[in-house]
Amino acid sequence: MASLERYLDEKLSSGRAYFSREEALGALGLGSAAFIAASGRLVRKHRLACPRRGFYLILRPEDRVAGAPDPVRWIDPLMKYLGLDYRISLLRAAAFHGASHQATMVFQVIVPKQLRAFEIGRHRIQFIYQTPETFAKINLPDWLAQMKSEAGFAKVAGVELALLDCTRYFRKAAGINGVAQITKDLGGSANPPKLAKAAMAYENSAVRRLGYLLNRVGHARQAKALEPFASKAKSMKPLDPSIQPLTELLAQQHEKDTKWMLVINESVEIDF
Repeated sequence: MASLERYLDEKLSSGRAYFSREEALGALGLGSAAFIAASGRLVRKHRLACPRRGFYLILRPEDRVAGAPDPVRWIDPLMKYLGLDYRISLLRAAAFHGASHQATMVFQVIVPKQLRAFEIGRHRIQFIYQTPETFAKINLPDWLAQMKSEAGFAKVAGVELALLDCTRYFRKAAGINGVAQITKDLGGSANPPKLAKAAMAYENSAVRRLGYLLNRVGHARQAKALEPFASKAKSMKPLDPSIQPLTELLAQQHEKDTKWMLVINESVEIDF
């Protein structure tokens, strides 16, 4: 009967730094109780980490300081183990595409199922839920890119989806001003027809906010592609829905952008 430690070494020598409980039980001939005891010892010795029950990461010496490898190295096999499609998005996707102001303290993944965030070592993984219907419409190869690591590839939102995701889930993307900075950094590289096509799957108000920000930072071609969405708006919406006015009178004093049908209740500050 092979030992679990030898099994880890064999996995690493073949270039694979993860495995499932089922794989290990089948390869080693261990019983469930023996595997739990052996894997528990190796977790305590910082040779293994367990981001989800039944799924293990093999820690190399250089991984042990952070407590786990960079999630880009193992998010794809983890999601396959869970049987879920996904895309890396928001701040990590923005940084990947060149948004220079984004410090990626959290690794954000959009999925069509409610999943709890978790921390492993120094890494925090946050899952953002998108309805299965919307997710299925847009999580397609034409709108995705690949994030490469020494362990392989992971799915990441393309520029167009990253902009739309950041605007839709702005509270998780450093707020409206954070999204404005991302829009300034990335908006010029978005393909206008692709942006407009992907936007059809998002809430009209979120698309209008992105259009306004694109216009505000000078990406006129991309903003123009979203103008038809503003023409369909039936009512004014706040630029920043997280800000609640103290009184109705104060709410009425905010500037209104009739082109994008938005109440500008937050001043946008951007580093040029």
